[in-house]
Formats: sequence, structure tokens, C-alpha cells
Amino acid sequence: MKNSILKDIGLAFLRMGAAAMMITHGLPKFQKLVGGNLQFADPIGIGSTPSLVLTVLAEFVCPILIFVGFKTRWASVPVVITMLVAGLVVHAADPFKTKEMALLYALIFITILVLGPGKYSLDRK
Repeated sequence: MKNSILKDIGLAFLRMGAAAMMITHGLPKFQKLVGGNLQFADPIGIGSTPSLVLTVLAEFVCPILIFVGFKTRWASVPVVITMLVAGLVVHAADPFKTKEMALLYALIFITILVLGPGKYSLDRK
């Protein structure tokens, strides 16, 4: 019983903390998008505007859902994909310390994807 409560508290801290930090990366991109500045990197060849829209979805919208624990596993998928693209494609030629943060975020959100949101989430209400 005690371990279960601690696990759910730990998942809530991990989920909410990682999502809040990811939102700080997504907010400037969201502001850029709504401001009409659609210039953005195109690392996978789909165009700069679709890349920006997908990045805003993954770094701003999905982390809000993850923070409150709504559709958490589904919302984690775009974040994981975006962080893997950032770490393995955008920063492929960079030293490890440059890609480390993106890969760490990917690892955290893969953990959330696998373990789910825990008891303290909208998914469990």
C-alpha cells in the first residue's frame, strides 16, 4: 500500500515536473506561431510551417495534457518523437552534451508513456 502511494506520488512529480519544463520550451514556439512568424527548421523535410505546428503541438499542447494527466500516454507520443528528432536528427553532428537534454526528455516521456500517469491524474478520475 505504502509503495503504491509513493509510486503514484513519484509519477505525479515526474509527469508534472517534466511537462512544466517542456512547456517552457514550447511557449516561445507557440508565441511565434500565433504571431505569424512561420520560419522554423525543417529537419525531416515536411516544410517549415508543418514542422513548427507539430513542434508546438509536441512541446506546448501535449505537455499541458500530460501535466493534468489527461490522455497522458497518447500525449507522450508526440513529445517522445519530437525529442528523438531533436536529439538524433537536428543535433546529430553535435557533441553529446548538446543533444543530451533532448535525449533526457525523450527518456522521461518514454517512462511516462510506459508507466502511465499514476493515480493522481485526470485519466484516473
